[in-house]
Amino acid sequence: MSYRHRPIVDTIPGYRQGKPAPALPGVHSYKVSSNENPFGPLPSVTKAIAEHALERINRYPDMRGWEVVSRIADRYGLAPEQVQLGCGSTEIITQLVSLVAGPGDEVVYPWRSFEAYPIIVAGAGATSVQVPNRPDGSHDVDAMIAAVTDRTRLVILNNPNNPTSASLADEDARRVVAAVPADVIVLFDEAYFQFNTDPDTSVAKDLMHDHPNIVIAHTFSKAYGLAGLRIGYAMGAADVIEGMQKVALPFGVSDVAQQAALASMDVRDELMRRVDDIVVERGRMVAALREQGWTLPEPYGNFFWLELGKRTAEAADRFTAVGLSVRAFPDEGIRISIGERFANDRVLEVCAALRDEGF
Repeated sequence: MSYRHRPIVDTIPGYRQGKPAPALPGVHSYKVSSNENPFGPLPSVTKAIAEHALERINRYPDMRGWEVVSRIADRYGLAPEQVQLGCGSTEIITQLVSLVAGPGDEVVYPWRSFEAYPIIVAGAGATSVQVPNRPDGSHDVDAMIAAVTDRTRLVILNNPNNPTSASLADEDARRVVAAVPADVIVLFDEAYFQFNTDPDTSVAKDLMHDHPNIVIAHTFSKAYGLAGLRIGYAMGAADVIEGMQKVALPFGVSDVAQQAALASMDVRDELMRRVDDIVVERGRMVAALREQGWTLPEPYGNFFWLELGKRTAEAADRFTAVGLSVRAFPDEGIRISIGERFANDRVLEVCAALRDEGF
């Protein structure tokens, strides 16, 4: 059907969710395509949902999420007015782009990076300025700085970068923030920061005091394992947060999600032990891959990146054939999440076979 609409929508590729585990007869399949936490919810989190949220699902949630907001603010030494909830960090980013950018404006970000960036920017009617990464998958900060013009309304830094798992050095982050005009927002997308073991990594919160144009996006989806409940948050200057509230989806964060987030913060130490286990498993896999002969940058998320170029689709089919779903980026590479131990061992078996075949 032909219908009137904004032409820019025709340029949006549409977000592709990570494929589910392939269904193969007699094979236990695994999904390692979406950077999900392989561990199920802790019993205390499940109990909090049952006792404090399920009986209220006929009522609207607290739209501002004050209890969660206050807990986050206390943890980071902020005022509650400096924290905003969203339906995952993706909606947080959408709120911010909708606030600052529109037709004629530009948003600068690294590429390849989070697939939602070009979708969100185009949805706002703004223009993406994609700055190619360095060969190791990290941000080319000199090129990003050079890409800033008087049309720039937002600069996005992704640390660690999804899908390449590269860390952003503190020195590089400081150079970007120093170079960007004070009235242009710099967004630090730190969805995977809990997995980042790089001693030289940037910690955006350390820069906020001296640079009020910084906004930080965090999520409960990854380290906390609440991907299915959709809750994330932003930290920033109070006037920026107020603006984000105006363009936010009303009642976007359910009471179930808020109660799960509160319970997860209560058992943060236990959850962080799970993060530590994933980091250890990541190290085991990287060591095995390098022993097989793969050359890959040190990963700092709960995933790693295999640059495969034109043979990406061919390699992805090998994973699917043995019951593994991975995230393939055509003609570029494959992102593989750290999953269950059995899934990881199978990933290593496929990678070894690919190396033997000349990949």
